[in-house]
Amino acid sequence: MNDGDPRLRRFFDFLARSGHKATRQRALIVRAFFDAGRHVSAEELYHQIYGQAPGIGLVTVYRTLKLLRDAGLATERRFGESYARFDPSPADRPHNHLICTRCGKIQEFRDRGLPHLQQKVAHGYGFAVNECKLELYGLCRDCARPSRARGHRAGGRRARVDARSRFETPRRAPPLLTEETLEKRARPAGHAKK
Repeated sequence: MNDGDPRLRRFFDFLARSGHKATRQRALIVRAFFDAGRHVSAEELYHQIYGQAPGIGLVTVYRTLKLLRDAGLATERRFGESYARFDPSPADRPHNHLICTRCGKIQEFRDRGLPHLQQKVAHGYGFAVNECKLELYGLCRDCARPSRARGHRAGGRRARVDARSRFETPRRAPPLLTEETLEKRARPAGHAKK
């Protein structure tokens, strides 16, 4: 992603309109987010950029992802997890997800027939749809192979999806924080949660 990327320009335009500063740290985080091209948590993105900029904190990454969401450049999602993931696909580009309950892989998909089916079901129940999210949980192709499935139950309860176990932590990285702690730190002093 280069400085001429329209998403980066759109983000900095949003920052200017909303009274936020455009900083080098935010630019680095935004570039890394779009270069990742997948659903990432604040922690994953933090670990990805830590080697390039050890001065950037996890709270800064979290706040920047929230600003990307507010700018309409990312979608915040929770896939049965206790923490948020951010999708570089804006909310105006609807898509659905296949989530592997063993390895945490998230595969996006689209089906031309789904919007028609959704409208048909909603109409049949007299329901006005504001938003639709389709998430299918199960085992990906790799995890469903018989050689990998031995010793593991394939099906049944939905396992907690946790991509952090697939991610190597840099030696010097400080301990990770919970999302609740991040939200507390992201609020200005004296402002209670709504």
